[in-house]
Amino acid sequence: MNAKYIPLIATALVLLATFATGSLLYTNFGTPRVFVNLLNDMAFVGVAAVGESFAILSGGIDLSVGSMIAFVGILVARLLQAGCDPFLAMAISLFFGVAAGAGMGCLIHFFQLPPFLVTLAGLFCFRGLGFVIYPESIPIDHPFYSQVLPQLSFLVAPKAVMPFTAMCFLAAVVLGAFLASFTRFGRNVYAIGSNENSARLMGIPIGRTKVLIYALAGFFSAFAGIVATFYMQSGNPASFVGLELDAIASVVIGGTLLTGGVGFIPGTLMGVLILGLIQQIIIFNGTLNSWWTKIVIGALLLAFIILQKLLARTAAQT
Repeated sequence: MNAKYIPLIATALVLLATFATGSLLYTNFGTPRVFVNLLNDMAFVGVAAVGESFAILSGGIDLSVGSMIAFVGILVARLLQAGCDPFLAMAISLFFGVAAGAGMGCLIHFFQLPPFLVTLAGLFCFRGLGFVIYPESIPIDHPFYSQVLPQLSFLVAPKAVMPFTAMCFLAAVVLGAFLASFTRFGRNVYAIGSNENSARLMGIPIGRTKVLIYALAGFFSAFAGIVATFYMQSGNPASFVGLELDAIASVVIGGTLLTGGVGFIPGTLMGVLILGLIQQIIIFNGTLNSWWTKIVIGALLLAFIILQKLLARTAAQT
């Protein structure tokens, strides 16, 4: 078996074990309604994690995710409050996400700056810009949100309605998987993450690819911000602090190596579902503090990092 599939298989086993544990402990845990609610609750985290996957696959990272989502949320809410068309507001937000991501990609490549520091600067900038737009939460009462979005949901099983936010999450996963596995851009991302010097010798356009990677990450972060407004029906510049850590944890638990070059978007989907299932188990229990979710996720993350280290050691010996 190819070693690159081992983390993905481990992720699948953890997902099955988590789901089985919840189903055995709680009678209604395995129902379609709970699963659909899980997709809905984790939608904006999942969309952001897809974009984060590309950054990590290339050997980089994006710490600006949570701040970008909060910024887009308050931007959309403020534009709608001012009478802007919702589709125009979303288009402006997506354009900003792509432009900001491309800008960070340019800084990373042309100035040879560490992605950690560049995107950390982005984290502070986007958070601050959100407060500049409006310092408080803005509820969204536009007819598109209150009347149109509910009609875009559909029944998938008795008492289980698939909301539009969950469909956005699944669409992002499909798009990300296609770009990573079936395009030249995706192959270039893997090549850069595996060995940037070798990729350069192969004639791969390193600079252009890196800019595109962070532009794509910015697109998915902005898209996640839009999805978050669907879910929360509001925008708040103080929201989603630390969400980038959930996105990174989902990617790593999903089997993507932190060193880059190995990973799969479906694995990221499974990583997001694992995080969501852990939260659901804590909620169903009713007696455990919600902070146990973070403890379990931290333990899982540590286990997958150790697994990655062992695989890297084995590969070096062979």
